[in-house]
Amino acid sequence: MVWHGIGDIRLDEVPMPKIQEPTDAVIRLTASAICGTDLHFVRGTVAGMKPGTILGHEGVGVVEEVGKDVRNFNTGDRVVICSTMGCGYCPFCREGNYVQCDNANPNGPSAGTSFFGDLAPSGPINGLQVEYARIPFAHTTLVKLPDEVSDAQAILCSDIFPTAYFGADIAGIKPGNTVAVFGCGPVGQFTITSAMLMGAGRVFAVDAVPSRLEMARKQGAEAINFNEEHPVEALQRLTGGVGPDICIDVVGVDSYHAHQGPAAKLEKTQEQQFEQELQQNNPADYKPKDGNWVPGDAPSQVLQWEVESVAKAGTVSIIGVYPLTMNSFPIGAAMNKNLTLRMGNCNRRKYIPMLIDMVRAGVIDPTLVLTEQEPMTSAIDAYKAFDERKPGWIKVELEPQAQAA
Repeated sequence: MVWHGIGDIRLDEVPMPKIQEPTDAVIRLTASAICGTDLHFVRGTVAGMKPGTILGHEGVGVVEEVGKDVRNFNTGDRVVICSTMGCGYCPFCREGNYVQCDNANPNGPSAGTSFFGDLAPSGPINGLQVEYARIPFAHTTLVKLPDEVSDAQAILCSDIFPTAYFGADIAGIKPGNTVAVFGCGPVGQFTITSAMLMGAGRVFAVDAVPSRLEMARKQGAEAINFNEEHPVEALQRLTGGVGPDICIDVVGVDSYHAHQGPAAKLEKTQEQQFEQELQQNNPADYKPKDGNWVPGDAPSQVLQWEVESVAKAGTVSIIGVYPLTMNSFPIGAAMNKNLTLRMGNCNRRKYIPMLIDMVRAGVIDPTLVLTEQEPMTSAIDAYKAFDERKPGWIKVELEPQAQAA
């Protein structure tokens, strides 16, 4: 899957990857996936993609070849690929901050996180929606898989489960805490799971897609549809006027405001702010095509709702994707409520081994979130269905070695 431009992705033939550095490996992909972050790139709400970049940052596969400095893997090993890279030896990697690695990003130490299949400032490193991929710093970017963990389970531990766990972890959830999760897509579902694993007493799930809210309810979360009731008012009422101890943002820049119900009426100042944000974050010459690649219409809406609804002296954790152009945040309200703000890109290499062990031990089966499995040859149709939030389409696995029937 190759990104050629906003709204233009194609299934292309590309050159076979080769070992370029002694720390590289080449992997034959047996599973990949589509992530909401990929949709940001196709919609254009996160700018900076380089045409020709292979998309995808979630992968499971088999080691085909390793460089001479990769000492912990052999040809034939089954592995899950971390969505981000880290050298393993710089000060940031040594303290577990792999996404702030000084050496993984070819653009230099100050360039930021190096993702697979991401923006030009991140490398770019070609992604994992492909049959074969080159893996830089393979000694830390790969995690060996036990036989008991299937590809379908492992692909969910490449990015979305660790990202969700990270969001819950940095929020500092303590047993008994009340947590509100804004956004109930695949990462949101795992954020609910993670909050419960950490002992949250109550978890609220805020979204407007009925199938997502139903999945959250099956996990034991208390569902709030923001197109039916005002989420801030509902959270206040359901917590006796206190609000959640913690709010976790799993939405990011493609947030929507309510289009029905009591939250649908926007103040004039809100309308002006959202319009300004859309101009800042969306390409001026782009219009959605045939109902696909439609950006969110209120980039800071979730941030506003979270700051309004969280308890005084509470915590807001942000793992939704926001571009560098996004500069709207209700800092005054947050400061005057004594809120703690935690945010960032997930240090996947820190969490993946633990989550794989949990899956292996039967603590959790992550495939409960996996609703679709498609061959790579059907990837464009799968992108469109996932983008439209079709009922039941929560998480899509792509099978690079499979052909369409």
